[in-house]
Amino acid sequence: MSKNKNLYTLIPKVDELLENANIQELLNSMPRKIVVDSIREEIDILRKDIRKLSLDEEQIIERNNRLYEMVMDRANKKNSYKLRRVVNATGTVIHTNIGRSLINEEIMDNVKEIATNYSNLEYDLEKGERGSRYSHLEDILVEITGGEAAMVVNNNAAAVMLVLSTMAKDSEVIVSRGELIEIGGSFRIPDVMEQSGAHLVAVGTTNKTHLGDFENAITEETKALLKVHTSNYRILGFTSSVSAEELYTLKSKYNIPLIEDLGSGVLVDLSKYGLEYEPTVQDSIKNGVDVVTFSGDKLLGGPQAGIIVGKREYIEAMKKNPLTRAFRVDKFTISALEATLRLYLDESIAVEKIPTLNMLSLSIEEIEEKAKVLYDLLADNIDCENCKIEIVDDYSEVGGGSLPLEKMPTKCIMLTLNNLSVSRFEKALREYDIPIITRVYKDRIYIDLRTIREDEYKIVVDGIKHSLKEIEGVD
Repeated sequence: MSKNKNLYTLIPKVDELLENANIQELLNSMPRKIVVDSIREEIDILRKDIRKLSLDEEQIIERNNRLYEMVMDRANKKNSYKLRRVVNATGTVIHTNIGRSLINEEIMDNVKEIATNYSNLEYDLEKGERGSRYSHLEDILVEITGGEAAMVVNNNAAAVMLVLSTMAKDSEVIVSRGELIEIGGSFRIPDVMEQSGAHLVAVGTTNKTHLGDFENAITEETKALLKVHTSNYRILGFTSSVSAEELYTLKSKYNIPLIEDLGSGVLVDLSKYGLEYEPTVQDSIKNGVDVVTFSGDKLLGGPQAGIIVGKREYIEAMKKNPLTRAFRVDKFTISALEATLRLYLDESIAVEKIPTLNMLSLSIEEIEEKAKVLYDLLADNIDCENCKIEIVDDYSEVGGGSLPLEKMPTKCIMLTLNNLSVSRFEKALREYDIPIITRVYKDRIYIDLRTIREDEYKIVVDGIKHSLKEIEGVD
């Protein structure tokens, strides 16, 4: 016991560590509390190791020599933001877990201009009086989609809830049983409908619903027909569903409004760029849908938002609904979405400048050229006899609950590790200064060039180099 007690005296005191030049420099760049807490935590770890591991004097001195470095590393981690930039090397373009759609830098210039200054968020410059935050987006949404009016809320689930609450509260809404989807994070259409106050009437079966199923369910309590586009899954085989065009006949016959939730809304025909056809918002409006809801991020490529377009009488009623206050968007979303929508005034510019559309429309030749550049950089900078680097064919995914069956040909850098742990390497990449998120298949690391920008090549090269060195030291 006395021996251990003497060993504890070898541990530097907190004040001693604070006098170190490197620690002093750290104190100039971050809060003192973070540094002091980091010192105390490292000292506590050393104390526990002396007790548990029976460290001898030489081992303690060796640990003391590295103590400053460990304190600095811990403090830097404590001081870093929780929400961090990562490199998406997965090939999933709209990756829900790592931020979905990217925002064009020019768009962020507009956001910065608005965020760092006062703005006319709810001020009518022409009249010199209070205005509406929805007015900034309505005109351009009407121009692009062909709807009579428009408004924006904080996400598409909120948009659906607001629409149903306004148009069918305490009344019945008919929807196909095959369209009662879960939209991610355990949020389900029936639950959203229930919270809106509307009463769900599901018709048909999981795989087959006919127009007659809708018509037979119409009663005096029916206030709307709901069409939900199943953008996040497909039922294949013995199936049938009712299109918005077919439902229009019932809407006209019984004078019941038709609502369509497109989910991952799209404003350009993606089939032009080699992807599966996805119904556009413009198509829905042309097909006579009264109210259309869709996401502002995902395939549209803007910030997270729920967009509602359609007949003016319904949109105006929604603006007066008390839920609108709870679902309203802030100046960041409005400025980012307006700048994104402006790009859609010229489709070719939208495809070029909106990162999501640009990545989805890349040709295999363009991706192969990117792969060759990254491969050459890796070959020039990484000397590892335990690592084989190859360019291979593979497939990317759209992601974000959109086009679930779409497989886009791509090129990947494939890393095969010999006598090294693939799981440790993947983890080391995730824990790099700028985390690199890859995919692992059959004990190989895949880096998909579709979702990596040219300005990220150096990050990838440095991250792989650092991670290989780290796991080689362990293994």
